[in-house]
Amino acid sequence: MNEDCVFAAALSAVPRLGTRRLSAMLAVQSPRKAMEMLGREAPSTQDIAAMKQKLEDGEMSVSYVGAHDYPALLLDDVARPSVLFYRGDLNVLQQRRVGIVGTRAATAAGRYMASHLAYDLSEQGVAIVSGLARGIDAWAHKGVLLALDRDIKSHDSKISARDSHCGQAIAIVASGLDVTYPKENAELWKFVAENGLLVSESPPGTMPEAFRFPLRNRILAALCEVLVVIESHAKGGSMITVEEAQRRDITVMAVPGSPRALSSFGTNLLLQQGCAPVVDATDVMVALGLDNRRNHPQVFDSRRTPSAQDQILISHMRCEAVTLDQLLMRTSTDLVQTALALGRLESEGWVVNNAGWWEVLGRGC
Repeated sequence: MNEDCVFAAALSAVPRLGTRRLSAMLAVQSPRKAMEMLGREAPSTQDIAAMKQKLEDGEMSVSYVGAHDYPALLLDDVARPSVLFYRGDLNVLQQRRVGIVGTRAATAAGRYMASHLAYDLSEQGVAIVSGLARGIDAWAHKGVLLALDRDIKSHDSKISARDSHCGQAIAIVASGLDVTYPKENAELWKFVAENGLLVSESPPGTMPEAFRFPLRNRILAALCEVLVVIESHAKGGSMITVEEAQRRDITVMAVPGSPRALSSFGTNLLLQQGCAPVVDATDVMVALGLDNRRNHPQVFDSRRTPSAQDQILISHMRCEAVTLDQLLMRTSTDLVQTALALGRLESEGWVVNNAGWWEVLGRGC
């Protein structure tokens, strides 16, 4: 790693040196010169050596305003980050990019939609940008993982993920790249770093403090061409990302949700305000100007095909939530048999029970 990258990284960790001030300094002079200008505020020799060690230990690369590899997408942004820490390949940003965000407390239907929408888009070469948070974010990147895995297997494992025609995963996180958050996403964090692009403006060792997430969201929005919201409360991180996207004139789309679900208040509000709805990947491809309705690939579905009897049960749900009593009246079937069938379909991912209401997931309807 060259000296200027280490200096820029060390400068980003200086207390009270905000990103705006540092960005302005780096735009007109090298990190070394910027350090000299700071005088007593500048990092010590020990600080610089410690930063270099952290970068090497964490296998992190550094870019900064003024560097030849600083992403052009961010260079003219209204709130560009002064320094970027990353693992992976910055060239992934050359792919078409769709952001997928939503609530951490996602329903089964929301998780399903996030993973399958991301899978279908990745299959068509579209990179998925998200925040690696639990819930919708994580499931979106799991969809990319499945698409890449299937493509590699179709080539008898003779290609790597980076050689795949699939769109990659791009994750923008709020903590340092050596501080995995949340812990349960450790494997997903590793997958993105090794096969896509993992980015943060926070220096190594930075903990995921609450104020850093809204700052993270502005970078996430800036790297999208289209932002899709899947399940969101009326307020929260997803809606902050929406505001940042709208501030940058980036198209915002939303997946319709049940009016009864708190997790869909935000998305339904966006639809009321005029955002375009997303039912499947084709809607997003149209927004990207990549409409390929005439040659839509076979969609991915890992679930076991339901039996003939189970398919009849699914068909009677008619793409709406029903109670067990309503289902019994529609099908005239035995209570025990119907309850067993619903339990089986739920375990296989075809239906879900939300407070006594049964709903079909995804393409089951």
